[in-house]
Formats: sequence, C-alpha cells, structure tokens
Amino acid sequence: MSEVSNTTQDPFHFILTGIPGFEDSHIWISIPFFCLYTISIVGNTTILTVIHTQPGLHQPMYLFLSMLALTDLGLTLATLPTVMQLFWFNIRKIGFEACFAQFFFLHGFSFMESSVLLAMSFDRYVAICRPLHYAAILTNEVIGRIGLAIVCRCVLAVLPSLFLLKRLPFCHSHLLSHSYCLHQDMIRLVCADIRINSWYGFALVLLIIVLDPLLIVLSYMLILKNILSTSTWTERFRALNNCLTHILAVLILYVPMVGVSMTHRFAKHASPLVHVIMANVYLLAPPVMNPIIYSAKTKQIRQGIARLLFQGKVH
Repeated sequence: MSEVSNTTQDPFHFILTGIPGFEDSHIWISIPFFCLYTISIVGNTTILTVIHTQPGLHQPMYLFLSMLALTDLGLTLATLPTVMQLFWFNIRKIGFEACFAQFFFLHGFSFMESSVLLAMSFDRYVAICRPLHYAAILTNEVIGRIGLAIVCRCVLAVLPSLFLLKRLPFCHSHLLSHSYCLHQDMIRLVCADIRINSWYGFALVLLIIVLDPLLIVLSYMLILKNILSTSTWTERFRALNNCLTHILAVLILYVPMVGVSMTHRFAKHASPLVHVIMANVYLLAPPVMNPIIYSAKTKQIRQGIARLLFQGKVH
C-alpha cells in the first residue's frame, strides 16, 4: 500500500488495480485470465488462418468474419500486457501516454466490433432477402470499402474523446479501478469541468451503442418478414439457423457493453468488485466466445479447422 500512496499523485503515471480484496490471490486469479486470453488468441488466429488458407471461404460472409476475428484479436492484445503483468509481477504503474494509447485501442476496437457486427447484419439481410443479387452487391471492392469505412469511423469516433480527456488536469488520485485504462474510469479522476466530454460521450453512445443495435434489429425485422413469407418451415428454419451465430455474437457484445455503461453511470457507489467483474466480462466475453460460437455453429469453419489439423499431422 505504501507504493500506491507514494505514486497516486505522480503526474506521469496512473496506478492500475487488480481484483479488490483479492490482492494476495492475484497469482491464482491470473490462471483463468491467462486461459481466457489464450483461448481468444488461439481461437481468433485459427479462424483467420482457416479463412486465409481455404479458397472456398473467400466469400463475403467469411471476409466479414475475418474482420470480426481481427477486431477481437486487437481487443485482446490491447489489454493483455497490463492485465497479466499486474497479476504476475504486481506492476501497477502505467505511463500517462501508454494509458492513453491503451484507452484509444481498447475503445477503438470495441467500437470496431460493433461496426463489424452491423456490417455482418447487412450481409445476412442481402443473403436472405436479395439472394440473386448477393454476389453483385457484396463484391470484394465493396467489402474493402466497408472495412475502410469501419476503421475510419472508429478512429474518428475515439480520437476526439481522447484529446478532450487529455487536455484536462488529473489532480485527484491517479488510482484507476481496473487493470487497464478505461475512459469511464479515467474521467472520474479529472478535477475540471467535464461537460464537453460528457456531451460528446453521450453523442458517441447514441451513435454507436444505440444506433448500431437499432440498425441490426431493423435488418433482422426485414429478414424475419422475408422468412415468414417463404413457403416451407424447412426454409424458415435454415434461414434462422444461418443468422443464429450472428445474433449470439451481437448479444455477447452489447449486453456487457450496456451493463458496464449502466454500472459506471448509475451504480457509482456499488462495490468496486461489481465494477471490476462487469468491466472484465465486457473486455473478455466477445474475443473468447466469438471463435467458439463460429467454430461450433459454422460447418465450413469446422471443416476448415479439421483440414488445417489434418494437413499439420501429414506434414
């Protein structure tokens, strides 16, 4: 505790926090965290390798899936160093610039995941409602433009909040309540007027956390309308089954995202453990679960993984 008290006012560093009340057990807590990070890295890397090495998977649906895997990989790697060095070596200091860099990548990849899921819902809409025009609408050039638009959208969304926060003085304690740099956590340490930051954050919530799910729901309403107009229950079931993996991925992202936002906004006086659990679920759930869901539910991915493993054994 002496280290923390001596460094919380250091203007060049923030101090990270592990699991409140379980500091003596951090080495044991690191085991499940390390396993989850490993699952995320191995799972998303495997999906990227399968899609890259299997020419039959160079289709719009799988190209969007590769974007999702890249985003999940970025989200994992953005926080892995600070989380694991805290649990393993009790290294709690993070430089001012390093913290803002982590903040940028963490929120950038999180918003990027939302944008990719929105693009995937458009892909499902075209595949089910406009099947004859699918190849003509979603060409490689169009997919490339969508990918570039997603990157630009997320960078332009996160940069203003980064600069708005960086200009403010952190004259309170520099002790963060998580093992990584989260915007909602950093802004509470500011001792200046944060109305502009709050209004911009509110606009960002409307633009991404609210608008993206609404557009996804709209696309699925149109898909459902189209499905119900088909003649047989077999066709309806097949179409719904094709959308199930994407629906699960949407829920895995937005439920924790909304939960952590609500916790920081409306449960400020709740136990620190509640905030830590919500933030870690928000951080780890999508990168860990997405490759598992798509590997389990997508036949082509399962077959690609099997071919990859079989070729590895042959060589």
